[in-house]
Amino acid sequence: MNLKLYGRDPLKMFEDVFNERLTPFISSMGSMMTPTFKVDISEDDKGIYLSADIPGVKKEDVKVTMEDDVISICAERCQEEEEKKKNYHRVERSWGSLSRSFTIGDNVDAEHITANYDNGVLKIVVPKKESEEKKSKEIAVS
Repeated sequence: MNLKLYGRDPLKMFEDVFNERLTPFISSMGSMMTPTFKVDISEDDKGIYLSADIPGVKKEDVKVTMEDDVISICAERCQEEEEKKKNYHRVERSWGSLSRSFTIGDNVDAEHITANYDNGVLKIVVPKKESEEKKSKEIAVS
């Protein structure tokens, strides 16, 4: 049975509204509920460079790990704000856990990765392994 409403398929109309209106809204709500941080990644012949902006986080609360070919940055933000005035005393606390993971490949020197955290910016240098010079050889076709 084909249901038509004013010459249009109501299921198609619902799908159009969902895709055009609700999907961007739901995506933005998801990003608000899952806090994250900005990371810039660049690469050259010598290494891979990550620069993560994690303001308001203490150096002790930042953890960088490498497992297989995935590098992970985890941070915990704990903030307390207190205000005392003559008529009131207000204390607000917020807490959150943030993390990002990146697959960086297996041609890196995991033993010599460095991480430096200064003024809310985490900089990670992942050096690449010295690659063996690839030997080329022509193969005869018989």
